[in-house]
Amino acid sequence: MSPKSSKLSKLIFALLTVSLLTSCATVPTSPTTNVNSAYTQTMPIIDRTGRIAYVEEVSTVKGKISSLYTITPDGSDRQLLAQIQGLIFSPAWSFDGKKLAYAVQLPKSHPRIFVHDIATRKVQQVATPKGASLSPSFSPDGRYLLFSASQNGNADIYRKSLVDGTTERLTTLKSTEVQPSYAPDGQSFVYVSDKARAGRAEVYRYTFATGQTRKLKSGYSASPEVSRDGQKMGFLNGSQASVMTLATGNVTNFANTGLDEPARLSPSGRYAVYPIGSKMGNGSLVIRSLYSGVSYTISSKTGGRMRSPVWGVGSDD
Repeated sequence: MSPKSSKLSKLIFALLTVSLLTSCATVPTSPTTNVNSAYTQTMPIIDRTGRIAYVEEVSTVKGKISSLYTITPDGSDRQLLAQIQGLIFSPAWSFDGKKLAYAVQLPKSHPRIFVHDIATRKVQQVATPKGASLSPSFSPDGRYLLFSASQNGNADIYRKSLVDGTTERLTTLKSTEVQPSYAPDGQSFVYVSDKARAGRAEVYRYTFATGQTRKLKSGYSASPEVSRDGQKMGFLNGSQASVMTLATGNVTNFANTGLDEPARLSPSGRYAVYPIGSKMGNGSLVIRSLYSGVSYTISSKTGGRMRSPVWGVGSDD
């Protein structure tokens, strides 16, 4: 890395760290009214004591302002974790609910990955290859982080040890491999590739022991994530927020979100969450029972677009 690139990288990291830590320390939380308590009181305890992380985006004359929030499933106790002028992508919970990983893109820079400790509010940049780094996913034991990185215009999937810092490239094809997400057994992950046909994203599963891959969903599909019990997968099916039962391949489509956003599953796998809205804003989150079909919504804090919700367990579970 040249001295100029090194200086720029350090400056970006310093500015981002100050921004994140300042937002965590000074921004108050919203009122704690249980706006949907009648719906959540019958949820499994692992769901109702969990938290949903999501991103709100507001456009200003100086560009987008992105805010990373967490909120309880009844819509109360909204807490601001980070706020920047730029973009925040694809937050992902650790399996114990104690950390969030996400990608941040500041103006005129590539997306970089950060890990946010919920209890200490410490934010740490994860060293990744040059180019854009996106879609982090924690291993179940918290020792590794999957992510995609683009070098020389080609995106591949990498695994980074959070213990010793080593990084391993897992895919080496000329096609595009992105959006990795660990399976709960830690022995495989799901991801998106266009290797069957250039430009057509489809979902695959990669097995660590063999390095072999298997297609899970044909046709345009993206943003997969396997439920904690390993039985279902939330994803984007065409333009629909959807859930697949992995044993049968049956797919349930919920809604065209208007934002090309996938469904994400609750810790129990009994509920799905996804955003709806328009690209002009006025977004909300929908929480829907996979069994009764009953749903309710949580409105945005700022009136902006709500994106990338992900439902984690309570940190004491």
